[in-house]
Amino acid sequence: MKPPLVSIITPSFNQAAFLEHTMQSVLEQDYADIEYIVVDGGSTDGSVDIIKKYTDRLTWWISEKDNGQAEAINKGFRHAKGEIIAWINSDDTYLPGTITTLVESFQKEPEAVIVHGDLKVIDQDNKMINKICYGNWGLQGLMEFRIIGQPAVFMRRTALEIAGFLDCNYHFLLDHQLWLRVAQQGRVIYIPKEWACARYHPQAKNVSQAPSFGEEAYRILNWMKTEPGLQKDFTSNWRKCEAGAHRINARYLLDGGLPAEALKAYTKSFYAYPPTALSEWHRILFCFPAMMGIKFPRKFYNRVRGSLSKK
Repeated sequence: MKPPLVSIITPSFNQAAFLEHTMQSVLEQDYADIEYIVVDGGSTDGSVDIIKKYTDRLTWWISEKDNGQAEAINKGFRHAKGEIIAWINSDDTYLPGTITTLVESFQKEPEAVIVHGDLKVIDQDNKMINKICYGNWGLQGLMEFRIIGQPAVFMRRTALEIAGFLDCNYHFLLDHQLWLRVAQQGRVIYIPKEWACARYHPQAKNVSQAPSFGEEAYRILNWMKTEPGLQKDFTSNWRKCEAGAHRINARYLLDGGLPAEALKAYTKSFYAYPPTALSEWHRILFCFPAMMGIKFPRKFYNRVRGSLSKK
């Protein structure tokens, strides 16, 4: 059987500090049949010079102004030809051997439309902060806002085409909204192996714009109520779905330095479905000293944060 073509897209904008490391992590994979696409949003920080160094190894690239991450990735989707498709942001990286392993996983699971693995979290100096492990939650888990790590998520192209590309109206949980659409086409398979590194740094959206993630969680919650393929399951499990949205909001608010607001969101999660909120009792406890101005060492907080990322 001919090995399937894998398409990888990197959207980027003024990420010269990390971009080359990301590109090298794709180009140095041990799987031969990869097409690599880089979509730059008109960077002015030297990113284009970095991309040009590798033009002979890229299937397609462009640098032009766009309307954000979703539009950039969709440009890549339109040029991609692979049977398996994914994107890796310009501050994240793949671990060696990832593509070979994921291809084997898709071949073993012909009904799989999404295959995902675990993540390492690294800082701006490439030092590991923690590890994030997930679970085999499937569509229902996604509806309950059990977030899976985007850098370690891969899709079957046929399912993506049926579901449609990213919705450009989302800017923070755009990936999760897409997973919910793709997952309606088949199985979501979890492989308990570390496949990628997600970078946690001050300029990252999940740090600098943390409250916006919760806002989009509530938008997705309302969208699920009217999505034909999700309505039935949502009606049966709406409390869990609502509790999950509140929990995600609380998690990002706490990470964004807003402990009082986070505690309110955890309280709403508890009222909707107590087990969902109580699964993060460590984070809830963090809210109280944080509201009094007590700051824990970042290393200690990240360790707890990582241990609780198994959603």
